[in-house]
Amino acid sequence: MYVAGQTASVPAGPPVDADDLAGQVAQTLRNTATALAGAGATFDNVVRMTFYVTSWTPDQIGPFMDGADSVADEIGLPMPMPPASLIGVEHLFEPAVLVELEVTAILD
Repeated sequence: MYVAGQTASVPAGPPVDADDLAGQVAQTLRNTATALAGAGATFDNVVRMTFYVTSWTPDQIGPFMDGADSVADEIGLPMPMPPASLIGVEHLFEPAVLVELEVTAILD
């Protein structure tokens, strides 16, 4: 199963926490958990994660991981996370979007 294009957007509007990387990582992971659940999957099924983060610099790893840690128990995200790549990009499709996530999961 492939889940792509997950961001911190909510159904009623724009991305949450427009200037907060930790907040956007947390909401993006929540949205991804919802997408996985729609197919009967969880993060236990995930074998690969690819994060795209705008204007990435190494000093952002703290806020990035704070966002993941803050929702790990809530969404069943194992820590350490499944194999993940973090790719810095200049921009994503909308200026307020700081992070986008793609995951690959294997369903039984």
